[in-house]
Amino acid sequence: MLPPSLRSNLSAFLGRGEIGELSTEAEREWPIYDHDVICQRYDRIAAFIPFFEYAFFIPSGLRKRAVDQLKLRQGDCVLEVGCGTGRNFPFLREAVGPEGRIYGVDLSEGMLRRARNLCQRRQWINFVLIKADAADYASRELFDGALFSFSYNVMPHHRSVLRQVWKQLRPGGRLVIMDARLPPGLFGKLIRPFATWLMRHTLLGNPLIRPWQYHATLVDDFQMEDFRFGSYYICCGTKPELGLADRRLLSASRPTRANHRSPSQRTRRKPDKLKAASGQRNRH
Repeated sequence: MLPPSLRSNLSAFLGRGEIGELSTEAEREWPIYDHDVICQRYDRIAAFIPFFEYAFFIPSGLRKRAVDQLKLRQGDCVLEVGCGTGRNFPFLREAVGPEGRIYGVDLSEGMLRRARNLCQRRQWINFVLIKADAADYASRELFDGALFSFSYNVMPHHRSVLRQVWKQLRPGGRLVIMDARLPPGLFGKLIRPFATWLMRHTLLGNPLIRPWQYHATLVDDFQMEDFRFGSYYICCGTKPELGLADRRLLSASRPTRANHRSPSQRTRRKPDKLKAASGQRNRH
């Protein structure tokens, strides 16, 4: 667990439009694409997602491991951000059971179409799939867990998305981010030019983003696991309970209403004002 002095203030995080500026020049230079371009690209590659599992040597048990880190129970409610074609759905369904609820948000209709077909084939009726920008999506209920699976690095506005998801995660809920990065050491330096070129042209994600830097400052019991020589990772942690300072700040941020005092408070007056009021009534 990180000490409180190293953890971002919860209310300050929720109140800002962005978590922070891009930390490196390389990230600043990364091209930003609009929603239409991203949707078109992912609509085209939706059919090839299973192929990418093998082409990029994604460990076979990585998805299940990420879902296990959510520590879900039967009947829980979970959100997958950028759910794609539903590659994690079997593991999420197993974790929450038929009485649980799984929400999937994605910007690509082509991806969601395949995810819906998967749910129909398996006769899963406890999935709610939404076509939306995750930065704008707001659920009517809080989630027990939130999962980013090879989606965080794809989103050009990932900080805004993380902030929106964080607000909808209940205290005590789990936040898990699974993604890829350049491996450390000489090998990572050698493949960086090619990997950067490939990701720019496929929109499969910015390998220079470091979500664990933000993740670690938000959660309790932060943990990070590396796979495939550091090419893949899983970050996980628990949203802390609201402290007294956060409750005060959150209540202070709510709009005040007129006449919010109780009836007993409203009848209390200073003695001189009370005497003046009674004197006026006697004169009348």
